[in-house]
Amino acid sequence: MSQPASPQEALLFWFAENQRDLPWRHEYHPYQVWISEIMLQQTQMDRVTIFFRRWMEEFPDLKTLAAASEHRVLKYWEGLGYYSRARNILKTAQILASEHQGTIPGDRKLLLSLPGIGPYTAGAIASIAYNRDVPVVDANIERILARLLNIDLVPGSPAAKKIFWSKAEELLPAGQARNFNQALMELGALVCRPKNPDCSACPLTLHCLSLKYDIIAERPVPKKSKKIIPIDMATGILIHQGLLYIQQRLADDVWGSLWEFPGGRMEKEETPEQTVVREFLEETEFEVRIESKITTTIHHYTRYRVTLHCFFVQLTQSDSDPVLHAAQDFRWVPFEALQEYAFPAGHRKLISFLEKAGFEI
Repeated sequence: MSQPASPQEALLFWFAENQRDLPWRHEYHPYQVWISEIMLQQTQMDRVTIFFRRWMEEFPDLKTLAAASEHRVLKYWEGLGYYSRARNILKTAQILASEHQGTIPGDRKLLLSLPGIGPYTAGAIASIAYNRDVPVVDANIERILARLLNIDLVPGSPAAKKIFWSKAEELLPAGQARNFNQALMELGALVCRPKNPDCSACPLTLHCLSLKYDIIAERPVPKKSKKIIPIDMATGILIHQGLLYIQQRLADDVWGSLWEFPGGRMEKEETPEQTVVREFLEETEFEVRIESKITTTIHHYTRYRVTLHCFFVQLTQSDSDPVLHAAQDFRWVPFEALQEYAFPAGHRKLISFLEKAGFEI
């Protein structure tokens, strides 16, 4: 078959032959498109499909989601990270249920007024769910456009954003936004990858200026690499009368409203054990002593590598009621009940370690 004349035709033909079978592509229901797009922010596709199916079993439609508690929503978001996304999903669902008859709008401007929905997500919902002629630009699409059109700008700058969005709009074929925008995303994920792009499998080789000039490796113009910041923290699991102490973080804090074991960042010249004892006293006014070391977990965030030293601790006082200074609520729970609560990734790793070790009180 002859090569289609335009890049739009070439890309649409390629997408029809190569698109992945993803659960939100079966019906293009606006609710499913919205949830999938929020989940896909900062998260790999293979992980999203697992979480998406689990989410849809618990919250199959917007009405069910709008009626859910924040505690339940955070629990079903656990493992995806960036928990403000989950809180904004719940806020948006409640707004749509009360002000828009439980429907998700297809108007880009209206979508932008909702919590957690920015230009990309608004464009994705409008174009993919409703096939509106609205462009989308994310990191994958920036990379494709930079290579295809030889755009000599660092992505993220105001000038670059303006150019990328303008070019995406120019390329968008009328009436084909759903497939064309998804095709760009798919091409960036499968072929036009950040490293080791598979140019031999690309449908746009005849149109790609960077390939023509042999500068694929130089496009997009690389950003300055950010230094990874190491952080050492320590936490303690307090067991008293067969129950574990957990507390809920403040709503406006990092990992807001998630549950945790008390602990915090190690101060200069402080041992992990000293950190745990100090943090318990500062956060709860509990006086504790270290019983034993459990493990050390390492978790990577965008710019941070967090090393978490974990210990069992015991009360050295008779009173088991905390005075909360860094949390909004607390619980004494059996070990098996921890699965009902949403924890930050480092603490969830700790719980998983104990489960695999066959921990019992």
